[in-house]
Amino acid sequence: MISLEQRAEIRRLYFGEHWKVGTIAAQLGLHPDTVKRAIDADGFARKGCCKPSKLDPYLAFIEQTLKQYPRLRATRIHEMIAARGYSGSPTQTRAVVRRLRPAPRTEAYLRLETLPGEQGQVDWASFGKLRVGRAERSLSAFVMVLSWSRALHAVFFLDQQQDSFLSGHVQAFSYFGGVPRVLLYDNLRSAVLQRSGEAIQFHPRLLEFCGHYHFEPRPVAVARGNEKGRVERAIRYLRDRFFAARPFRDVADLNQQFARWREEWANARPCPADKSMTVALALEKEREVLLPLPQHHFDCASLKSVRSGKTPYVRFDLNDYSIPYELVGKPLTLLAADDLVRILDCGSEIARHPRCFDRDQIIEDEKHISALAKAKHSARQSRGQSRLFSAVPQAREFLEHIVLRDQNLTAATRQLERLLDEYGTKELSAALLIALGRGTIATASVAHLLEQERRKKRIAQPIRVAISADPKIQNLRVTPHALEKYDDLTQNNANE
Repeated sequence: MISLEQRAEIRRLYFGEHWKVGTIAAQLGLHPDTVKRAIDADGFARKGCCKPSKLDPYLAFIEQTLKQYPRLRATRIHEMIAARGYSGSPTQTRAVVRRLRPAPRTEAYLRLETLPGEQGQVDWASFGKLRVGRAERSLSAFVMVLSWSRALHAVFFLDQQQDSFLSGHVQAFSYFGGVPRVLLYDNLRSAVLQRSGEAIQFHPRLLEFCGHYHFEPRPVAVARGNEKGRVERAIRYLRDRFFAARPFRDVADLNQQFARWREEWANARPCPADKSMTVALALEKEREVLLPLPQHHFDCASLKSVRSGKTPYVRFDLNDYSIPYELVGKPLTLLAADDLVRILDCGSEIARHPRCFDRDQIIEDEKHISALAKAKHSARQSRGQSRLFSAVPQAREFLEHIVLRDQNLTAATRQLERLLDEYGTKELSAALLIALGRGTIATASVAHLLEQERRKKRIAQPIRVAISADPKIQNLRVTPHALEKYDDLTQNNANE
């Protein structure tokens, strides 16, 4: 880098005294390239005329086209002039388009200021795919940020359904200790069903939710992400500072890690509205002016009408959930939350199951299946297979080989059930894998492998109890009682 005085001296010696570049460089102790740049001789017009270009007849057309379509690609313009007779190279077209294209106009934005407790911003953020058993689910985060304090709340879900959307609100309000008066939304389907200019049709479920918590929903203008820039920056902050390179077991573990990280890092950063305090302190001040929470939480469960087929199961979200067999084929109501599935008949709950995010799983209540087995004994074999397939997935392949070899399927199912009761899930699964690998498809072979493993580990031999062949006795289910009750009986007798 040379000074202005040196640049002026170089140009005086070159243009005024007609010194050569090398002479100037040697005299001033500079590199010749530095002298050339100071002279800027290439910037002056040289003697002679410029060579004509093949593009000259098309310059007016290119300039007019770019005025009308400023973002049109150079390759498309080259195709247009080629159709009009141009035979030159696309490289030359790109250079001319780059020179003639109008410079984009930079839009200016006002700085948005908000009062404490006045506004919050909401959005979904996608975090790729997550494998849950045999299912591949979309991992998403519901993100809400308070505009003044920048307090952040996020909840990770395996979908972006309406029930998850509302549940994220409820959890955020609980953490903030109140509700902002206005929430800004992007034009997402969970909030806005239709929009034509200023005419907006909100989702009726969201309007019901707003009436419960007393806040105003306000969608931003179309293609105006800057209006909710605080939640956009919060999502980027979440991606870069929390999610990047973070191992986790499941969604529950990820949410627990976020809660710890938020207290340790996110809430410890300076508050943009007042650098003298942290986000945690700003949140404490903002909590004082938030709208109070209602006495009861809003029921966020999604509602769906379902009907079973000939089996006592209803299908929901790639899985089957059991119902009482008396309600087979009858229209029912299913309420799905992020962790629970409830099934209602005329307003009365007839089944309750933990929600499963795997696929092709059978989630059942033992009472439902036991009642069906009592009413219809022929269901016992399929029930035994379902139990085996659920506990030991390798049993399905094993029984398929049993059928191919014309062996007795019923007897094989009963034998595997007995081995499952005697040895347990882990041991039977390992024995079936060995039998399938060796091609010894027989329950006797599986029993032999289990017995060998038992002797190797020196485990006591299981005691077999003879039960009557009566189906009513075989299908009997005994409810275990707490042993403390028997201790109470012994103490009472001793006192007497």
